[in-house]
This record gives sequence, C-alpha cells and structure tokens, in this order.
Amino acid sequence: MFQLILLLALPLQICVALYPSSGNVVELTPNNFDKLVIKSDEIWVVEFFAPWCGHCQSLVPEYTKAANALKGVVKVGAANVDDHKELGGRYGVRGFPTIKIFGLDKYKPEDYNGGRTAKDIVEAALKAAKAKVKSKLGLDGGSKSGDSDGKDVIELTDSNFEKLVIQSDDLWLVEFFAPWCGHCKNLAPHWAKAASELKGKIKLGALDATVHQAKASQYGVQGYPTIKFFGPGAKDSPVDYDGGRTSSDIVAWALDKLAENIPAPEVNQLVDEKSFKKACEDKPLCIVSILPHILDCQSDCRNGYIQTLLNIGEKFKKKMWGWVWSEAGAQPELETALDLGGFGYPAMAVINPKKMKYSILRGSFSKDGIYEFLRDLSYGKGNTAPVKGESLPKINKVESWDGKDGVLPEEEDIDLSDVDLDEKEEL
Repeated sequence: MFQLILLLALPLQICVALYPSSGNVVELTPNNFDKLVIKSDEIWVVEFFAPWCGHCQSLVPEYTKAANALKGVVKVGAANVDDHKELGGRYGVRGFPTIKIFGLDKYKPEDYNGGRTAKDIVEAALKAAKAKVKSKLGLDGGSKSGDSDGKDVIELTDSNFEKLVIQSDDLWLVEFFAPWCGHCKNLAPHWAKAASELKGKIKLGALDATVHQAKASQYGVQGYPTIKFFGPGAKDSPVDYDGGRTSSDIVAWALDKLAENIPAPEVNQLVDEKSFKKACEDKPLCIVSILPHILDCQSDCRNGYIQTLLNIGEKFKKKMWGWVWSEAGAQPELETALDLGGFGYPAMAVINPKKMKYSILRGSFSKDGIYEFLRDLSYGKGNTAPVKGESLPKINKVESWDGKDGVLPEEEDIDLSDVDLDEKEEL
C-alpha cells in the first residue's frame, strides 16, 4: 500500500518541481529572488514557468542542458509563478514559459525571444556576459538601448495640464517630480521605457512640481516622486499609483488599469475586408465564429450565440483580442482557410494574425466550451496549424444582418391553364 501511495505521489512531485534541487537550475522564489538575482553581480537567465504548461515541460531537458553548460559562467534559474504569482506580476509575465536575462541593469531584464534549444539559450547568455565585460572595460560607448531617452514621456505644465490630461479621453499616468530628487532620477529611465512600451495605450507624463506648483498643490503632492492615474470619468479624483518602480512594474500596473477601464469588445459581423482588418489586423488574437444560416437559426437563436460571445469577450477583455462572426456560407474563402464548417455550425477558430496560425474549437460552442478553449490558448496550450495561403483570406462584401428572422423566397405561381396536355400522357 505504501508503494502505491508513493507511486501516486511521484507524478505530482514532478509536476510541481520541474527541476531537481540538486541540479544547476536554481529554484527562485520571492524569498530569495532579490538576494540571488537582483543584488548579485552575476548574470542570470531566469525562466518563469507554470508546472502544468506543456511548453514548459518540453523545455526542461534543453534548459537543464544550458544550465549545465553555463555553470561557473552564467547563473540559470527558474521561478514557478503559478505558486508565486507576485513574481509573475512583478515582471509582467503573461504567458509560459517566459525567459528573461538579468544582465547589465538588473532592474531592466531583457526578454529572451530566441529558440528553445540549449545552444540558443547559451548564446544569448554569453552575449549578455560579453556586454557586461565590455561595459566594465569602457568599450560600450554608453547605453544604446534607446528605451530611456524619454521621447515618449510628455512634458506637462500648469498651462497644458487641463487640456492634455483632464479634457482628453486618454488614460494618463502622471509623475510629479523635483529635479533634485534622487528617487526621481532613479525612476527616470524606467519611466521613459514604460512610456515607450505603453505608447498607444496609456500616456505617461511628467510635471516638474517645483516649477508648476499650482497643479502639484491641487492634487496634494507632498513628496517626490508622486505618481497618479487619471482614468476616464474621474479625472478630478485621480488614483494614487501604488506599484513598483521598475519599468515592468509600471507597465503591468498600467495594463491592469487599462483592462479595468476598457469596455468589453464588440462582436461584429464580417461584411467586407475593412471590417475584418479593423477587428483583427493589429490584435494578438482574433476569434472568428461562423454562425448557422438565418434560415437554420432564426433571430432569437442567432442573438443567443452572439450574446454568448459577448459574455465570453467580457471575461477576456484584458487580452484585447478581436471578435468577429459570419453567417455560414457567406465567407467560403475564410472557412476554407481555417478548415471550418466541415463538422457543422456554429463553429469557431482563433487566428494569430502575426504568426498566421490558427486553432479550432473542437468542443461545444457554449459558454463553458468556448471559455475553456480560449483559456487554454491564453496559457499556450492547444494545437495550432498554419493559415492556408499564409495570409488573411479574402472577405466577400455582404449585406449586414438586419436583425430579423430569415424568410424563404416566395415560390412563383405557374399558370398551366393554357398548356395542352396529351390525354395519353395524363396519369
């Protein structure tokens, strides 16, 4: 019996801890992360993973091999952010596995976007080590990252604050600073990088509170830096920023506020190329639903499906995906490209417009079925295939649905009164 219990417990242990404590991949937690990674003088490659993630499990042998090869040169660690969500939030981890390299500036780790082989990981780690050595020799010529020049931070004053911040529909994060403030100087490169990363989503501004004292006094600024969030509908009562002071902290906090304030996505009918591009072209993912023909599923039925999509869209609105639907048979090229329709309607596929890959809903077209399908995709699970033709398919121009029930075309009455029938041919 004891052996049976041990065997049953073994897979759970493997699932929770992907890397053995005796190996060269160091387990990182909130208790040891700053001491080992941030405050050390060593280069670190860190994987942020979830134990249930299939891609994370597949990475284990190559990541272990890289750690063994880099022993004594670059440190390699792994953090289970399923157990330690605060680490994932701190570094803006939104998918698994996420790998970051903590090099020259530990407060601005580099995202690793290379291959998933030991060779690729080792090369990236050695590149970071080489950059550090060159920096110590004074051969780097200064920082060339281009992410801290402040070009995307908007200078605010007493005279332009009302027009730019209060009277606009934009979301704003505003730093009230003093030029002599040491904390403000330390924040500057992180604020600049965050401004660039959030461009087009949330605006970041900076106001010298020692010069423009009217606005600083109006918003009760007592110390520096003070950061406030000016959201929609409450510009006169901004929210105090309570996040960390790294660029990743600022971005993660701002995106959470963006998600709270953005409306649920619309679920629009595909009526032409323009409607498809508007809904999907610049989105991380695009959810395409093919609903039954109106004669097979009248207005109540169709509106029920659309409402289900709207409800699911509300749950995933933070992802900022695109949502569209089409009537069965109206967009044959789209159905062919995504291999839809062969198993009936309604049907759904999710397109990644950048990678030109798609995944099909194999389960039920229901609230639970769609939610589970999209949740798995957001975690990097599920099967994908390349879009046929490796480009967005052609969209036909069709009439928008008028919201009414479908009506069968009237049959033409044929007058047979003038037709002579041969009596022999009559039945």
